[in-house]
Amino acid sequence: MFSRVRFEPLVGLRNEMDRLFDEFSRGTAPNRFAGRWAATGFPAINVWEDERNLHAEAELPGLTMNDLEVFVQGDELTIKGRRDDASPEGTTWHRRERGVGEFSRVLRLPVAVNAEKVEASLRDGVLAITLPKADSVLPRKIEVKG
Repeated sequence: MFSRVRFEPLVGLRNEMDRLFDEFSRGTAPNRFAGRWAATGFPAINVWEDERNLHAEAELPGLTMNDLEVFVQGDELTIKGRRDDASPEGTTWHRRERGVGEFSRVLRLPVAVNAEKVEASLRDGVLAITLPKADSVLPRKIEVKG
């Protein structure tokens, strides 16, 4: 027979692997090379919530709303876009850290949202998205009958 103590290190390893896969799927995995938490995709996105809404902000310098598409389907927020290569013909690049071309980022939202009321705006290179929480997840005051 196997003793339970013998498998405890394996259970701990499995729990750590589950946690890491969960972080990667949510886009919150640590960037081990930077030694700190960092974004794992483009564009970098912050998401937070208040009582009635989720808020998402994405850094997208140099883009216009015509370059972007925002979708909400189920519990996923998708931001798609394209940055064209505006370099003059004959340009010789010495360093190019800002990418060009198409991108897409999908985030799993922590709560259900009302997709019909989602609003987005772009100002100074920051895409701001307000996602009203679905009525089903909002606190509901229960009348106490006496």
